[in-house]
Amino acid sequence: MAAKIFPVIKLATKVTLAGGALYVAHDSGLLGTSKQGFEALERARAAIPPAMEEWMKYFGLEAQLPAVPKVEFSPVQAWNSGVRTSISALSEAPRKASEYSTRGLQYVKDLAK
Repeated sequence: MAAKIFPVIKLATKVTLAGGALYVAHDSGLLGTSKQGFEALERARAAIPPAMEEWMKYFGLEAQLPAVPKVEFSPVQAWNSGVRTSISALSEAPRKASEYSTRGLQYVKDLAK
């Protein structure tokens, strides 16, 4: 009996966690517009350091946390770079295929000698 219930409990736990994460993301505005996402990020940046400090005092840890590093990452630039690389690889594919097939044919000819 327990062997049949365990997979059901396991699935229910996974569905509950996934649903809860989706609810929290939607409720905090992460799934909205970019402006709502930016505002949610700012709220998180303001709330996390005091919460960490409170939890550290609660558990008796008095260590200093390192400063949060500044991340200079532009998703737009990363996206554009990926698109450029993909298009470049696709445009060079016929020439590279011809070159590699010529090399392979030459290799096979050299082996046959």
